[in-house]
Amino acid sequence: MRPFHLAIPVTDLAAARHFYGQVFGCPEGRSAETWVDFDFFGHQLVVHLAPPAAITRNAVDGDAVPVPHFGMVLDWAGWEALAARITAAGHVFEIAPHVRFAGQPGEQGTFFLFDPAGNALEFKAMRHPENLFAR
Repeated sequence: MRPFHLAIPVTDLAAARHFYGQVFGCPEGRSAETWVDFDFFGHQLVVHLAPPAAITRNAVDGDAVPVPHFGMVLDWAGWEALAARITAAGHVFEIAPHVRFAGQPGEQGTFFLFDPAGNALEFKAMRHPENLFAR
């Protein structure tokens, strides 16, 4: 799989550096006065100083999911470890870690949180990774 590139708005570069660099453990790449690159699980995430994005919500399996959002599909152990790391750092989940679509082909662990600029992130792990796109 080829890495994606995603640029998102942040309102405070120091807070973004702490959140993505320290809480998530993402190595920092290039930077300038108004932006910073991160190695986001092998993908290029760039945070740019800009006004925050508007968030709406959609119902998904009983949760009010923030839109837009982005994140990663991790293996189950990595998903649990990241949830524990975020908890240990004292960050609050918007939607706490839980299993969604239980007993269905798309069964997955999921959690949501916001970065300091209000960008919504989802991290998930598929019970059966081969079913990522199953109907």
